[in-house]
Amino acid sequence: MARLEGKVAIITGAAQGMGAAHARRFVEEGAKVVLTDLNEEKGSQFASELGENALFLKQNVTSAEDWANVVAKAEEKFGPVNILVNNAGITMAKSILETTEEEYRRIVDINQVSVFLGMKTVIPSMQKAGGGSIVNISSINGIVGGAVGYTDTKFAVRGMTKAAAVECSHYGIRVNSVHPGVIATPMVVQEDTKAAVEEFAKHIPLKRVAQPEEVTNLVLYLASDESSYSTGAEFIVDGGITAM
Repeated sequence: MARLEGKVAIITGAAQGMGAAHARRFVEEGAKVVLTDLNEEKGSQFASELGENALFLKQNVTSAEDWANVVAKAEEKFGPVNILVNNAGITMAKSILETTEEEYRRIVDINQVSVFLGMKTVIPSMQKAGGGSIVNISSINGIVGGAVGYTDTKFAVRGMTKAAAVECSHYGIRVNSVHPGVIATPMVVQEDTKAAVEEFAKHIPLKRVAQPEEVTNLVLYLASDESSYSTGAEFIVDGGITAM
């Protein structure tokens, strides 16, 4: 039997990159998937490619109203939600002195507040479903330090995950965080960063960056019933960077 047979999932930031890899695999494993993104053109095209078990919705993840609409549409189309993958996020690589208040608040809203809103909005739907799994995508910068703003929000996602896991355990809802290292997504392998990424890869113990599907394998495990005794934990997929 497919590993997500009969499950309903919401995946944010799913028009491309890791989110798209997760969505494709989830559909292959039997889930009905609501993909959300701000990129309406790419998202709609991708959902059409995935077929009748995929629905695309344009979403601003910092909007409580948008979150309510996504969950309502998911229930209307497929039924109560079993899985939420909070994947949407942005990066920023500036020093504290260079970062404006506006830039800082923007990354906090997108990377951190959106995760809070997603969990808060989806929990009642998961209660209807009799339980569920929330997978929050953080980063290795939620384990070790990095750029201001990005690191702060990824540590926050890790902390929120633990707090929510304890609270939601009473509802049969598991909450875990995933901490990817350097992943070969469009944002990472674009021409202006490609050389730097290739140089950095030499210092990774496994000597390469990861493919999105390698993160998907972990996200799939956490979304499925196979991880039924895992909650409130962080799962690292980084080729050994944080072991150094």
